[in-house]
Amino acid sequence: HVQLVESGGGSVQTGGSLRLSCAPSGLSVSDFSMAWFRQSPGKEREGVAVIDMDGKINYADSVKDRFTISRDNDKPTLYLQMENLKSEDSDMYYCAATYACGSSWSNSRVFTYWGLGTQVTVS
Repeated sequence: HVQLVESGGGSVQTGGSLRLSCAPSGLSVSDFSMAWFRQSPGKEREGVAVIDMDGKINYADSVKDRFTISRDNDKPTLYLQMENLKSEDSDMYYCAATYACGSSWSNSRVFTYWGLGTQVTVS
């Protein structure tokens, strides 16, 4: 049984930083493509960043040079380090996993497993 549990969200001022964590059970972060998505009420879930099984990383244009996705295979944990946060980064952030995502990583329908989310508020 796969579970993904996010943590690290909270309230921060514009320009501040947060680090999100995703602790999976029932899967190995190195054997899956792992991603972070975010969603506001009434909007589609948006792909933020992905790290695939081979370690290849992609980011949404809106977060490039500010967010960093990484994983610790030993813990195992997925991270999202967020720097220089902006008000438009305020969202519910979700951890997601799938076996292979390819170039469609930003499509939420590609991902099989989801956490319940952690709220990030920037003001």
